[in-house]
Amino acid sequence: MKTIKFYSILILVLLSTMTTMGQTTNNTKPTIVFVHGIWADGSCFSNQIKELQAKGYPVMSVQNSVTSLADDVNATKKAIALAKGKVILVGHSWGGMVITQAGNDPKVQGIVYLAAYGPEADESLSDVSKNAPATELIKYLIPTDGTVFISEEGVKKVFAPDLNPQLQSILYATQTPAFHTVFDDKSGAPAWKNKPCWFIVAKNDKTIHPDLERFMAKRMKAKTIEISSSHVMMLSHPDEVLKVIEEAATYTYNQ
Repeated sequence: MKTIKFYSILILVLLSTMTTMGQTTNNTKPTIVFVHGIWADGSCFSNQIKELQAKGYPVMSVQNSVTSLADDVNATKKAIALAKGKVILVGHSWGGMVITQAGNDPKVQGIVYLAAYGPEADESLSDVSKNAPATELIKYLIPTDGTVFISEEGVKKVFAPDLNPQLQSILYATQTPAFHTVFDDKSGAPAWKNKPCWFIVAKNDKTIHPDLERFMAKRMKAKTIEISSSHVMMLSHPDEVLKVIEEAATYTYNQ
């Protein structure tokens, strides 16, 4: 009789523990994975990373090589694999090309585009750019041994004109140049067709035309927010960007 009672109590304890573990797993906040663009690096999201970590979100910021679309997609897939539970992808500029493909991973529950490219299948950065007027960005690009840098003047005039001179200098010094071939790399099946998306349009963008951003946001049926920002909104308007990321994370948490 005592043996039966002992095992009954043991089973109840185990069931209680399993239920608690299940609740902990289900209630875990999603991991926010940031994917930077060309002429930036993973530290450009430092404002958002600090605030999200303080609120208990697991955060990762991918360091793209910008050698090819496939290489950067693989780097993001590795970050997704390391994340526990649900994932929100946040991509800036070229990073949008990356998250459009990496977002097909079943762990990804939402995608946030920050003045970012959102291509269709078999569409390259060059292809999708034909849907709106060109900007003056090309005037400030410096080809160097198969890669493309942006000049210091370009950072100040078209890339980050609303940042202070110190931040502009840091951006220029820490930029990740692009292999010249990445602009014609074709995208795979777009995750935005099957995942909830948010898109922040930079109304003062001189790197990607705001009308191109609007075109892509409309095509993907994303929840769209417009802010009076340059291309690097995560640095010039950190709080507004953070708010949209948290909205996406909260939406995912409640699903």
